[in-house]
Amino acid sequence: MQLQFRSWMLAALTLLVVFLIFADISEIEEEIGNSGGRGTIRSAVNSLYSKSNRAEVVINGSSSPAVVERSNESIKHNMRPASAKWRHNQTLSLRIRKQILKFLDAEKDISVLKGTLKPGDIIHYIFDRDSTMNVSQNLYELLPRTSPLKNKHFRTCAIVGNSGVLLNSGCGQEIDTHSFVIRCNLAPVQEYARDVGLKTDLVTMNPSVIQRAFEDLVNATWREKLLQRLHSLNGSILWIPAFMARGGKERVEWVHELILKHRVDVRTAYPSLRLLHAVRGYWLTNKVHIKRPTTGLLMYTLATRFCNQIYLYGFWPFPLDQNQNPVKYHYYDSLKYGYTSQASPHTMPLEFKALKSLHEQGALKLTVGQCDGAT
Repeated sequence: MQLQFRSWMLAALTLLVVFLIFADISEIEEEIGNSGGRGTIRSAVNSLYSKSNRAEVVINGSSSPAVVERSNESIKHNMRPASAKWRHNQTLSLRIRKQILKFLDAEKDISVLKGTLKPGDIIHYIFDRDSTMNVSQNLYELLPRTSPLKNKHFRTCAIVGNSGVLLNSGCGQEIDTHSFVIRCNLAPVQEYARDVGLKTDLVTMNPSVIQRAFEDLVNATWREKLLQRLHSLNGSILWIPAFMARGGKERVEWVHELILKHRVDVRTAYPSLRLLHAVRGYWLTNKVHIKRPTTGLLMYTLATRFCNQIYLYGFWPFPLDQNQNPVKYHYYDSLKYGYTSQASPHTMPLEFKALKSLHEQGALKLTVGQCDGAT
């Protein structure tokens, strides 16, 4: 009888705990949905290392995927060092690589190859399936014959995002020491070298960049600016998502014409038609409920294939830094954008939460303040 009573008590306590957890989730989700900016950030900082609330990607020893616990939707993003220094967890990194390989292979999916397409072929855009594009002669000429990452492997890789948190970070020298440096969307580097470095081995270029950063090449001055930026790549991989969405074909063709006409020394690459869905599938399977992966998350997912250690810089999807100072959306312009806008195809704070959890477990290193040795 006493044993049965204890069983009843245990069951009752379990139900009570489950009820409180779900009540807490609902309250937090409502708070995040109705607030933002300074109040949300203060709340996040106050609960920084609360283990019971921490959302984290957990890679366990079985074949189970990484899991993001959603017990607290507010982002605990203060990255001030804990008592122990960050250390790379090689076992975990290899496990993540193995899991991602079940969804995609970066060596193959980083680019469509020349043998798979020919001029005139019709392609349905990945995010606009009702719209199509024809493979142009220029695009065909610039398709690589072999993967630009075939048989490549690097000891350390830096992935440099474009957040304004990089300003005054002094991270440039550290970034340039990495074996392979990935940058996003043709972001300028020369005038920001102290904070972002100069080395570039792969840089992405969304077609919208031509409109936003180079004024749609409306005159010779802007064409020359883009041409100089392309020349500065000096043999790097230029990764152009040409098949993602309608509206960018003309801009991509402008870039192709400049590269071919002026014999620009770049290695062009065009992500495979399945890459976006494969990357999203991996993260969704691991309960990271993204809508469309950002360029930064795409690059991290690809980098797990050919990088032993991965270091992230300039990933910070919040309007205030750790000291509550305003942060520019991009380090190089005055663009204003809602990080949590419902209209955005991205879920950047959620991505950041997943990456921060991987940082805490040693799978990657996420730098969001000044770099060591910066003055």
